[in-house]
Amino acid sequence: MATTSSMRGGRNRKFKAEINVVPYIDVMLVLLVIFMVVAPLQNPQVINLPTAGKSTQPPSEYLQISIQADGRGSIGLVNKNGKSESPLEFANRSEMTKKLKALHAEKPELAALIAADREVKYDEVIQAVSEARKLGIARVGLATK
Repeated sequence: MATTSSMRGGRNRKFKAEINVVPYIDVMLVLLVIFMVVAPLQNPQVINLPTAGKSTQPPSEYLQISIQADGRGSIGLVNKNGKSESPLEFANRSEMTKKLKALHAEKPELAALIAADREVKYDEVIQAVSEARKLGIARVGLATK
């Protein structure tokens, strides 16, 4: 049963029991505009990378692949004393693959360690890891500070 109210003029009027959502919509639109303006001002390029500890059992001998920012680099056998023996220079990824394949054929049990310059693109490092894995090198690691 609806309740009625007496108004001036003698007319009866029904009360409406509804929620007015217009103010809520206004607030949501204002918030949306604020977020749209503030979001591009954030700098998404700052990434705080974790540091890595030493592996539990580092290999005594391994192949070290060094990649410089310009794409050149070297591959060398690092002995038990931590000294590199006659590193082979390369100018691009295809040369790196050929030289890595030759060194892996000589000593297939060796692991590989990739040491890339900070300015090297992430894709280049991943491609080097992929090439080493395709050649059959079971352990491929990344050098960190």
